[in-house]
Amino acid sequence: MSTEEEDLAAAWGASLDEEAPAGSTDAARVLNQAEIDSLLGFDGEDTDETKSGIERIISSGLVSYERLPMLEIVFDRLVRLMSTTLRNFTSDNVEVSIDGITSLRFGDYLNSIPLPAMIAVTKAREWDNYGLMVVDSAMIYSVVDVLLGGRRGTAAMRIEGRPYTTIERTLVERLIGVVLRDVSVAFEPLCPVEFQFERLEVNPRFAAISRLSNAAILVKLRVDMEDRGGRMELLLPYATLEPVRELLLQQFMGEKFGRDSIWENHLADELRYTDVALDVVLDEQPLPLSTIINLKPGDRLTLNVGPGAPVRLRCGEVPLFEAVLGRRENRLAVRIERELKRIGVEEDASP
Repeated sequence: MSTEEEDLAAAWGASLDEEAPAGSTDAARVLNQAEIDSLLGFDGEDTDETKSGIERIISSGLVSYERLPMLEIVFDRLVRLMSTTLRNFTSDNVEVSIDGITSLRFGDYLNSIPLPAMIAVTKAREWDNYGLMVVDSAMIYSVVDVLLGGRRGTAAMRIEGRPYTTIERTLVERLIGVVLRDVSVAFEPLCPVEFQFERLEVNPRFAAISRLSNAAILVKLRVDMEDRGGRMELLLPYATLEPVRELLLQQFMGEKFGRDSIWENHLADELRYTDVALDVVLDEQPLPLSTIINLKPGDRLTLNVGPGAPVRLRCGEVPLFEAVLGRRENRLAVRIERELKRIGVEEDASP
């Protein structure tokens, strides 16, 4: 090869290196962690100290579910109930376990749902809010195979890339109805609530029941039926649990926040023996200030009340009873006729 040809080949190779796409020469090179962070937009210099309060709130993706400790008891009860009901439902050996209880944003969960799946929208009737139950494809085909008489020891055949048939949707709806009844029973010792099946969706966009930025509780359940099974996930937004938030904050069942029933009973017993002064109001009449100033010992005031006329008994400024004035031996006496029912302090109504 002549010198001119060698120079031409060198120039051609240099031009190829300059114009070649990044993937042709750099694809074999492994990126380090700094380059990956830069590519994904995670700058190492952007730490929490440089973020404002609003940025920290927006960037925080998790909310600790440990603020609601009673949920663990409820979901543990749910697992035991499901293990029994699903055995009766499928006539097979079923084991249910909890894979995890986490908190996350509702929008993040919708984007992470493994498709294809069936998404059931449920409504808590007493709480007037919604939740989601997601059944993955493995669980769908396993339930269909079991309910339609599939043989044990053979894995359920999956046909990907096609919509679910009416038979499959109907069988999954029956499964969801059974599980929702168990969820209602699991919450019953804490608060009576009925979870109702609303509709079944296959597209997560049509199952939006809350704002994407709202926090939610996610419970991942694993169902094993010998060599078959799958996953079911129950998602409850914090807004749905708000009506029973105080109950979920309890550390144990029946906890009373700051209340001591023994002390309350003791206080009530002691109050019954407290001395209370009752004033019998025979008459009330307005007088000019000049008359009151000129009163002297020995002056008499005429009361506009006769024998048998109704009078009132008061404790301080609170009217309690209406009575009849009379005499017992050599003393004036009153006989209580009725109790005055008050609205506020001064108002009263007849019984």
